[in-house]
Amino acid sequence: MFVELKNIDKSYGDFKASDDVSFGIEKGSLVALLGPSGSGKTTILRILAGLETPDGGDIFIDGKRVNDIDASKRGIGFVFQNYALFRYMTVYDNIAFGLELRKEPKAKIKQRVTELLELTGLTGMEKRYPNQLSGGQRQRVAFARALAPEPELLLLDEPFAAIDAKVCQELRTWLKDMIKQVGITSIFVTHDQEEALEVSDQIIVMNEGGVEQIGTPLEVCRQPDTRFVTQFVGDTEEIKDFRKLYGFESYEYDAASIRPEFVEAFKSDNVQFENVMNYAEDGVIEKIEFRGDYLEVTLNVNGIRLKTHRSLERRSIVVGEQMKVIVYRIYAYDGDKVLLLENENLIGEHLVNF
Repeated sequence: MFVELKNIDKSYGDFKASDDVSFGIEKGSLVALLGPSGSGKTTILRILAGLETPDGGDIFIDGKRVNDIDASKRGIGFVFQNYALFRYMTVYDNIAFGLELRKEPKAKIKQRVTELLELTGLTGMEKRYPNQLSGGQRQRVAFARALAPEPELLLLDEPFAAIDAKVCQELRTWLKDMIKQVGITSIFVTHDQEEALEVSDQIIVMNEGGVEQIGTPLEVCRQPDTRFVTQFVGDTEEIKDFRKLYGFESYEYDAASIRPEFVEAFKSDNVQFENVMNYAEDGVIEKIEFRGDYLEVTLNVNGIRLKTHRSLERRSIVVGEQMKVIVYRIYAYDGDKVLLLENENLIGEHLVNF
């Protein structure tokens, strides 16, 4: 492992910000620390950077224990949420700042800054000041400045939080491509699950100062380990009386969560679902919300509210309309343990294909 944290503890008074946190990160990977506010993710990032000192535990970077090494000597680049650019410096001078502190030769500084301007798509903007740039451009300058000293590890604290949605989407793709091109190990903090799922190679889900789950985006999304991960990652509805649903009557668990992708709603004359019509139950549309490229439909099935997503290409529907509804599967809770349960009526049917 290139980065290892072992049994990291950190408290602020009575508040436990990090509670026995341990994980490892492979060299060259892009990792998301995902969790709600107060989950401890930024504390871990700052401990890695040397901006906070842990109360207990060890930090290793490339096999070397760095607990007692000054932040400036850990070989880390840090991108702050608010960019932290020097407003009185040009783009060129902002990027060159760290190299000038190290008293690198001017020719080397110029070569490195020119490389980074090209890498970040800022060529031609080197004489501008931060107030002459868009939010996305300022963030690219911050990335370039962090990369200039050629750090071994790049840390990013909510890197897209101050950017509007359209630019944020473009920057996500750009960041992932840039980090892969540079080959630098990177860790970024986010509370946005979509951001973490889209950008990262690995996700570390945190909650109340501890690690809930570590895995690839697909593993965390499709195979949640705990009740918290099930509810935090993905759009889920917790259902207490899920045994009222067809195909789940025999399961005995505390409660369950059902995601929209586990639910299919269709009209009674839809021949595509003819072979499972006997297993479908009646539902009534309570709400239809437009989500851009799909509809989010809320249905009432036997007093249970379920959500499903419906393509805009399918036949139109209206609030109050009767629909046939099938729930393919659910996440059931046995204490904090999560179990993926299939609809017993549909096991073996070709419709259960995801």
